[in-house]
Amino acid sequence: MHRSIYVVMGVAGSGKTVIGHLLARALGVEFVEGDEYHPSANVARMSAGIPLTDDDRAEWLRALAMRVRTANQAGAGMVLACSALKRAYRDVLRSEADDLRFIFLQGPATLIAERLAARRGHFMPPSLLDSQFAALEEPAPDEHAWVCDVRLPPSAIVAALVARASA
Repeated sequence: MHRSIYVVMGVAGSGKTVIGHLLARALGVEFVEGDEYHPSANVARMSAGIPLTDDDRAEWLRALAMRVRTANQAGAGMVLACSALKRAYRDVLRSEADDLRFIFLQGPATLIAERLAARRGHFMPPSLLDSQFAALEEPAPDEHAWVCDVRLPPSAIVAALVARASA
């Protein structure tokens, strides 16, 4: 069984849930959807087209960090889908598992905007994409994130990730 913990990160519409589900299945580990940990006040703000602040995200990040801690203490592998837009957010998650691996789904804003516009049934409106890109601090080289081009098909991204995870 795979015991590493991965955080699939990026702006809304980059494919975190799709890639995260597929990667978790391929590795035989649990998939955790970070959006499910947002307090209802955050969901209401985003649904209304109001970007979240660092303060808004603090409780959510603490909940996700506890989820990472639980998996780490159990020695269980896990894939977490979480925007993790800022280094400070990633540091909160990283504090609970030294070997946490971030997978950054990177792509052009135009493509991601098209995906968001086509998405149905999600609380995050396309109007917030600009605020996501404005908040995004791409992982620095010392964070050793695996960067994936979202223009590739999900199956190709996951195959490359599985190969890296198995190396």
